[in-house]
Amino acid sequence: MSYNRRVGRECALKMLYALKLEREQVDPGRLLDSFWDHFRFADDALGEPLDSIEEPLATSTRIFAETLVKGVVEYRPVLDRKISEVAKNWSLERMTPVDLSILRMSAYELLYLPEIPVSVSINEAIEIAKRYGTEESAAFINGLLDKIARNVEKGSL
Repeated sequence: MSYNRRVGRECALKMLYALKLEREQVDPGRLLDSFWDHFRFADDALGEPLDSIEEPLATSTRIFAETLVKGVVEYRPVLDRKISEVAKNWSLERMTPVDLSILRMSAYELLYLPEIPVSVSINEAIEIAKRYGTEESAAFINGLLDKIARNVEKGSL
């Protein structure tokens, strides 16, 4: 299977969403292990689940997904602060769990993965929001990530 960052992002979103819904503090390592043990995905742009698959997910895709999840968990206070700074009139509690998970994951990319072009991170977030969010999610996420990206470019991390 080829390396597909979209699949990695979608896997990361699913794991981050699961973390958001957990009532107790969950060890991200345990969540990652459980996720990989129970789910298999086709190597396509949408990462559709399959009942059985002969080839596992590409190692590089899995590593990318884990990088995103671990990064969001580690830097969550910073990411939440950055999102709050640009989300005028929106508290994090008002955001849907899917939108907030996409924002955290994409903000992590913008702040801590400079090898990924800003436009790619934002466009991927928009496409994932179209698939998993509400009708308004893509525009909402685009607006906030654009503001975060401009702050990163200005050097105001």
